[in-house]
Amino acid sequence: MSVAARAKKPLLFIEGEFRVADKAEPVLEAATGELLGDGGSATVADIDDAVAAARAALPAWASSSPDHRAGLLRAFAAALHQRAQETSELVTRENGMPMSLSASANGLFPAALLGYYAKLVTALPVEEIRPSAIGHTIVRREPVGVVAAIVPWNYPQALAAFKLAPALAAGCTVVLKASPETALDCLVFADAAQQAGLPPGVLNVVPGDAEAGAHLVSHPGVDKVSFTGSTQTGRIIAEVCGRLLRPVTLELGGKSAAIILDDADLDSTVAGLKSVSFINNGQTCFLGSRILAPRSRYAEVVEALAGLVNGFTVGDPLDPATDIGPVVSARQRDRVLGFIEEGKRSGARLIAGGGVPDDRPRGWFVAPTVFADVDNSDRIAQEEIFGPVLAVIPYDSDDQAIALANDSEFGLAGTVWSADEDRATEVARELDTGTVGINGYQLDINAPFGGVKASGIGRELGPEGLDEFFAWKSIYRTGPPI
Repeated sequence: MSVAARAKKPLLFIEGEFRVADKAEPVLEAATGELLGDGGSATVADIDDAVAAARAALPAWASSSPDHRAGLLRAFAAALHQRAQETSELVTRENGMPMSLSASANGLFPAALLGYYAKLVTALPVEEIRPSAIGHTIVRREPVGVVAAIVPWNYPQALAAFKLAPALAAGCTVVLKASPETALDCLVFADAAQQAGLPPGVLNVVPGDAEAGAHLVSHPGVDKVSFTGSTQTGRIIAEVCGRLLRPVTLELGGKSAAIILDDADLDSTVAGLKSVSFINNGQTCFLGSRILAPRSRYAEVVEALAGLVNGFTVGDPLDPATDIGPVVSARQRDRVLGFIEEGKRSGARLIAGGGVPDDRPRGWFVAPTVFADVDNSDRIAQEEIFGPVLAVIPYDSDDQAIALANDSEFGLAGTVWSADEDRATEVARELDTGTVGINGYQLDINAPFGGVKASGIGRELGPEGLDEFFAWKSIYRTGPPI
């Protein structure tokens, strides 16, 4: 189904078929504020139908062989790959992500991740035999069941794939609840699933609002929840799942520190911070938005960051030359601007940006902004802004830098920049965070991703991401293994 076709009617995808939604939400283009189309918005009844479809499809899908599931996942990946260009352009129009990033994150990555888990699941034994004191034990991996996968608008395709790929590979069926801001692109998964021949009900796609998400999380037909989004919402979901004793994976917010050590090459460091600290217009959970700079080189660092930001091309996200596009919505723009005003009132020194670009009156643009002389206790240093705003904080020793980095309720990511990788790695080992990059930051699909503290529970990617969708069963037997 083409973008134009998806935009004409508000659609949901349940039990292998598209249906016209009774409720719709407008999807607006971030760069212009103009209507892209009407996105489907699932009602409580729609969620009930989607869960029932996933429940009905579960026995056959769960009992199918890993090789069978892997074959269908590879076909699913191929179908997504065919739609990569169209998908990446659509997401860019929905949320403002520059095409230089969207082409990989929303176009190519989901297909690659499906292929990765298709390969991984066939290499894992369904059962292992372990010796015991009285005989042996059969240890089985079994799919956890029906998964509620709830994803945000900032990386809608990639983050959906974080959940869909391992869940489907493990033998789970899925209800994907997408954000209203990106209600059009999520139907690409439905198109591709149909083409690949996924059985009806194995994947259901229901964009919807907070009410739909809350109903899905608490639904008695759901066996596991996997959520990516704000810490505030994650706490609510955790409370519900705790009461229901329901397994949950939460990938939540961040306020990551980028520690520049005193021996760092400043040119390469600042070039690396272009993506680490401003990727996706600042709309990234692992963003390095706190820059910790040694006092001995503080003025030099501040000057270099100002030069970086003032050299950005802010404009049409569909233009490959654009560095910074708009944020996703007027609401998000106003939120970011509110933090900028808070920074101005705090006593921090504004060195770049600070408002809406003069030449971008349409759409939801925020000029990339840098504050120097920020106190680590300030709101702009402690709260996730989710926009192109940096806080630069001085420090006097490596130990103080580590303490400042750890002085946060979040613990998702971080970076350390140094000419000495061993020294940087020792600093990284002291950080209270789930992931750390040395002289850069790049997710590795072979390694677990996730946070500590208020940044979440559980892990995605790598073999650990697949394990999140298995239930373990031990069968104790006497005598020798057969």
